[in-house]
Amino acid sequence: MIDPVLLRNDPDVVKRSQRARGNDESVVDEALAADAARREARGEFERLRSEQKSVGETVKTAAKEDKPALIAKAQEFAAQVKAAEARAKEADQEFERVASRIENIVIDGVPEGGEDNFVTLRTVGEIPEFDFEPRDHLALGELLGAIDMERGAKVSGARFYFLRGVGARLEIALMNMALDLAMRNDFTPLITPTLVKPEIMGGTGFLGEHADEVYHLEDQDLYLTGTSEVALAGYHSDEILDISRGPVRYAGWSTCYRSEAGSHGKDTRGILRVHQFNKLEMFVYTDPANAEAEHDRLVAWQEEMLQALGLSYRVIDVAAGDLGSSAARKFDIEAWVPTQGTFRELTSTSNCTTFQSRRLQTRFRTESGKTAPVATLNGTLATTRWIVAILETHQNADGSVTVPEALRPYLGGLEVLSPVEGT
Repeated sequence: MIDPVLLRNDPDVVKRSQRARGNDESVVDEALAADAARREARGEFERLRSEQKSVGETVKTAAKEDKPALIAKAQEFAAQVKAAEARAKEADQEFERVASRIENIVIDGVPEGGEDNFVTLRTVGEIPEFDFEPRDHLALGELLGAIDMERGAKVSGARFYFLRGVGARLEIALMNMALDLAMRNDFTPLITPTLVKPEIMGGTGFLGEHADEVYHLEDQDLYLTGTSEVALAGYHSDEILDISRGPVRYAGWSTCYRSEAGSHGKDTRGILRVHQFNKLEMFVYTDPANAEAEHDRLVAWQEEMLQALGLSYRVIDVAAGDLGSSAARKFDIEAWVPTQGTFRELTSTSNCTTFQSRRLQTRFRTESGKTAPVATLNGTLATTRWIVAILETHQNADGSVTVPEALRPYLGGLEVLSPVEGT
């Protein structure tokens, strides 16, 4: 939920954010009306409860003959207080219902518009060129005995796969390389649950307009997570965090699940867009005043990983209409995929400000001693999709793939992935 004080004191900021996202502005006025109604209902409840308490004190000291009338009056107040409390709770729920339709307030400078209105901040590395016809990642994966889509479909259906042999080793190597980078920068590794409760999934903002992309186990009322961000955001829900010594950082290693609703016919070849994949996700709790600086640090660590792997990439400032409900700003890093002749997303890094922590009641203690919502940020550091860019970028004419030097220690010193006969 957004900050109700901001809504009340500066609704134009909220409306401007809604416009930038392409969302309905009228919900802001609805939320203002609901906020006024709940404050009025809460005030009435407090007034009646105070009067009830006053009558109760009078009963204690009243003369015997006056007590029956005062007791009757106290009972009348009790009924009024109970009804007023119910109205206050209903008004609170109505405000939450309306306010929850307002997505996080975008940060100044975020480009307006939709998916195609991003701004390229920088492009790094030379686009690879080949003196032969390059193979796509699936053709390479099949030659190497690394990717098996046919048996994945046989076992689980479309958009499932097996990583085998050097394919499995390559993914584990990537994840371990990313984990080492994270640990050098004060991230605590966590292997997270991949099933979470509705209040945790909803608290992170994943049950809004894209809820159809989430797998739901109805009998257990649990959700399969599409990123360990969800479990990591819930890790400290209903807690007061100590961030006096700096940000609290976690690196979550998990399998992720996405239904890919609405993506029929898109990227159906290979492992670019699949239902199940592994990912190492950075997640940070920090003082809201330091959130934008931390966001830049997350991007820098992602770039360090891409550069070490010899990938050409660009960093984009995602437009407001493509942010998702919880992000106030998002930087994507897209790597060049040679056979597609374009950049494709490998990492996404979001500053969610206090949007998630307000929903999940995660707070920190300020210098004044009062508590306030903490800022949360997240960013991908490695995932299955990276294999696509690595195979295609570092391929050779004979179908072999040169292993980036930085990755070789994680593959037992292996320098080249060679085609396997009989795959």
